[in-house]
This record gives sequence, C-alpha cells and structure tokens, in this order.
Amino acid sequence: MSDQRPEQLTTTEARAGYTPHMTRYVLGIGLVLVVVIFALIYLFYAA
Repeated sequence: MSDQRPEQLTTTEARAGYTPHMTRYVLGIGLVLVVVIFALIYLFYAA
C-alpha cells in the first residue's frame, strides 16, 4: 500500500470550467414559464 497522499485540487481546478452568470437567469425564466404554462392549462381545463 502506498503512503502517498492524493492530489488536492482547488474548487476551480476540480470544476475545470467556466459557469457564466447567465445560467441563473435561464433557470429562473424557465421556472416562471413552466408555472405560467401549467396555470394556463389548469384554467383552460377547469372551465
């Protein structure tokens, strides 16, 4: 068995990518659209 310690990476190194801040807007807008669409479907079929 080896006594070597595993390599430690920082959070940025482990992620190895760039996450733009636009992602939160896409998720938020998508969530709002889903809620609105389901509300419209409910109102259409409840009438």
